[in-house]
Amino acid sequence: MRTRLIIYFLTYVFFHTSFGQVSKVTVSGLIKDASSKSVLAFVNVTLKTIDTIFITGTITNEEGRFTLNDVVSGNYSLSVSYVGYQEKSIPIIVGQLSNFLDIGVIEMSLRSDSLGEVTVTSKQEIVSAKMDKKTFNLSENISQSGGSLLDAMRNLPGVTTQDGKIQLRGSDKVMVLVDGKQSALTGFGGQTGLDNIPASAIEKIEIINNPSSRYDANGNAGIINIIYKKEKKEGFNGKVGIAGGLGALWIKKGNLPSIRPQYQATPKINPSLSLNYRKSKINLFLQADNLFTKTLNKNEFVNRFYDNGDTVIQQTKRNRTTNFVTVKSGTDWFLNPANTFTISGLFGSEKILDRGDEPFFNGHLTARRRLWQFLEDELKTTVTASVTWQHKFKRPGRTLNTSFNYTFHREDEKYFFTNILPSFTGLDSFKLLSDEHVADFNLDYVHPLKQGRFEAGIKFRRRTIPVNMLFKPGLNSPLDSTAGGYANYYETIPAAYANYIYESNKFELEGGIRIEYVGIEYDVNPNHSVYKSDGYNYFQPFPNIRMAYKIDDNNKLSIFYNRRVDRPNEVDIRIFPKYDDAEIIKVGNPALQPQFTNTFEVGYKTSWGTGYLFPSLYYKRINATISRIGSIVPGSTLIYNIFQNAGKSYNTGFEILFSQNIADIVSLNVGAAGYKNIQDSFTVTNRYPVENVFSANREEIFSGNVKLNGAVYLSKKVEVQLTAIYQAPDLVPQGKLFSRFSIDAGVKKAIQQGRGELFVNATDVANTLQLKREIKGNGFRYVSNDYFETQVFRVGYSYKF
Repeated sequence: MRTRLIIYFLTYVFFHTSFGQVSKVTVSGLIKDASSKSVLAFVNVTLKTIDTIFITGTITNEEGRFTLNDVVSGNYSLSVSYVGYQEKSIPIIVGQLSNFLDIGVIEMSLRSDSLGEVTVTSKQEIVSAKMDKKTFNLSENISQSGGSLLDAMRNLPGVTTQDGKIQLRGSDKVMVLVDGKQSALTGFGGQTGLDNIPASAIEKIEIINNPSSRYDANGNAGIINIIYKKEKKEGFNGKVGIAGGLGALWIKKGNLPSIRPQYQATPKINPSLSLNYRKSKINLFLQADNLFTKTLNKNEFVNRFYDNGDTVIQQTKRNRTTNFVTVKSGTDWFLNPANTFTISGLFGSEKILDRGDEPFFNGHLTARRRLWQFLEDELKTTVTASVTWQHKFKRPGRTLNTSFNYTFHREDEKYFFTNILPSFTGLDSFKLLSDEHVADFNLDYVHPLKQGRFEAGIKFRRRTIPVNMLFKPGLNSPLDSTAGGYANYYETIPAAYANYIYESNKFELEGGIRIEYVGIEYDVNPNHSVYKSDGYNYFQPFPNIRMAYKIDDNNKLSIFYNRRVDRPNEVDIRIFPKYDDAEIIKVGNPALQPQFTNTFEVGYKTSWGTGYLFPSLYYKRINATISRIGSIVPGSTLIYNIFQNAGKSYNTGFEILFSQNIADIVSLNVGAAGYKNIQDSFTVTNRYPVENVFSANREEIFSGNVKLNGAVYLSKKVEVQLTAIYQAPDLVPQGKLFSRFSIDAGVKKAIQQGRGELFVNATDVANTLQLKREIKGNGFRYVSNDYFETQVFRVGYSYKF
């Protein structure tokens, strides 16, 4: 109850966030003679408001076509005049759901009566016009500048982070795109690598809670689209930057006895370079970034209690050193006004060194039972190549886009273990090599209509991931060497979609459907001790519907429905046990099936001159919920965490975004979310290492988060930002996650006539953030507290040229 009161109270507080700009529309049409139907060249075309105020004008070309660019949404009168013809005025509604409006054919008659004007009002949107997307510019996130993409995203409204993953509305089933496409950098089936991608490489982030059918159906919580920086200015230009920082300046929680020291005063270095050269029909671009960090990545203390009376106290300390280099480059070739070709490539190299210690003590800390030390040496290499072609038809807004994308992603992972017990010391190791190959072909067609547009397209993907695991057991090894060998993953996905958008003066309608066939084959080493080859396939429709009613210029009500799927990622079904925690072991499940989600949502937006309010209510029903389930086998204290389909679950909640500017010098906003998670009772069978059954009763919890951000503009050159984040207790598989709180702050100053910028920031200023959870299983329970590194101080400089 206290958690609910905190959330309800804080929703009245303000939070600063920046949304997408006002939409601009290109208006086009074709003018003909009413009698002969021949086109009329050099006709005068003017656009006026209802008060006959001139907005813009042009003349038709030799083909009788005209184009008016950068028209703000609203209602206008379009007038056409030509020598010998009667001037004609027609009403047009410039909407917000399409960047192009095709008026169609306008026929002019000799000495005919004029048509009257019709009045419409313009409307400025802060959240996207469809109320399904929010856009954030990372340059305005001062308190997280110089950090990783994951750092930057944790401050965004509606976003939370847990275990290195992004969550939307309490779910990590999020599809992460890079420039509108899935990428091995962020994961094809799930999320990965967000904590190592430099935020300096990213221009903006789009959060899409209710995707249309033109997007892949994966990800029930929604889509996050990461847009890399890319300029198209004429001539040579660019930006160079450098940021540095220190973390873990103080020890949150000291080590248990007899292990190596924690990382302290951990350095962070982030140089970045952006270059662009455009001349005539060629545009060359390059974005290069390097993020080097040392981090106390994990400092978790776990107390395990067993029904037989045994108690184990352990600590998992992980000192991590990471160096991530990304280079994205390419060229745009503007062959002619109708055809543009883009060739681009991306190279990413991520080197990770983890040095870990895991001591295990009895319940009184009087005797150490075991010390498990490990070194993880991992190199991830990503190479992508993309070719796109865009054809613009004569009718503005009518486009055909085709693209082919190829991705290669290698994981070269080696673990070295030292297993120290009172009677002996064992040396164990393993090596894993995974090569991912992904080929994507996409074709998308857009046809503008007088009151909306029609979209359609096809997609084909072929994805293969051969994985090899080699265990090298030592003396009295705890490693299951029979669980090694090969496992090959094959994925084939053809899909097609159609989407129709209609907009009138008061109503909006969007309806679409995506048809997907998915075929998954998982070929497992026949000598594996437990698992055998498996897979699944489905042929399913994924519809989406959006209806909206425009109450007036500043108020709109929208209703959404969509159906989505979460396909298990390859690592979720991977058959090899993972030993970075020696006694809480993670294993995949090749029998894992996809989960399907139906979502209903109602959103309302009201805005005024200095702010806006955007509340929404939603309900999700999830079948075959994917959860990681922990179990023990008789006679052992080892816990095995294995992915399972845990029956039905439900998620009901609200989101509120509220913003208010005060006297042009202060911006205060709030982002608040509250949701109720319900997990129905279920029974599953964990097959590894031996078959055992786990059952759970129905569980539910109310949770949420509040993010407050205040910005003070001391002058046109100096901005101060303060962010506070509260996350309420939440439901996790077999237990709950306790509340968390942190405060971030930053200052930036423009220098060198606006070309240069300095910033200073600090994350988790009070060093209060920790991760506490409680897990219950058959025959055991445990409580963990992770005092990982969260407080970082940074300073940075950038210069535009």
